[in-house]
Amino acid sequence: MITDLTAQQQDSLTELVNIAFGRAAAALSELSGHRVLLSVPRVGIHSINQLEVPLREISHGDVVSVHQVFTGPVAGSAILMLNLEGALALSALLTDDRVPLDRLDASDREVLIEVGNIILNACLGTFGNLLQVHISFSVPRMQLIALEGLLKSMVVDQLKMGYALLVATDFTLQDSTVSGCLVIILSVASLEKLLEGVKLLG
Repeated sequence: MITDLTAQQQDSLTELVNIAFGRAAAALSELSGHRVLLSVPRVGIHSINQLEVPLREISHGDVVSVHQVFTGPVAGSAILMLNLEGALALSALLTDDRVPLDRLDASDREVLIEVGNIILNACLGTFGNLLQVHISFSVPRMQLIALEGLLKSMVVDQLKMGYALLVATDFTLQDSTVSGCLVIILSVASLEKLLEGVKLLG
């Protein structure tokens, strides 16, 4: 099955995402004025219809998602997902000007969209560089949504994507850690291109 990664594929995908996360962490550090670290990613591939279990292990209740559609030889959707509590904490840590509130305000939304934009573009750009193809991105959009609603939107995706690359990581800054998750939804053809590309890293 395409979801059963070999040890080499697992290592290469992890290495590829880790390179992207290094670039994203540097950009976030510059943005915030604090050293930001992203942990070594925990990477897996799942059928869209089987995403509920792994996502519920990472998150629950209301989640903040930053979503981008990407097009080109490799196409799909990319989502940065954070628990509401984690999203508020991350925004407060990055802006360094207040304690987190219990709701998102305009400033939080602006910060979180920029965080999503940096991370999603770093990952998708790294994939494009590996495959030597140009990938175009839509403007990122953010929403606060119940996890059930987010899962439903993935299953009925109009692009009829079949698989998702699931990447769990932790943001560390100012002695605090916030967990997050990246979901990259791909067609079978796009996923196969990506897996062919990671062979070059083996």
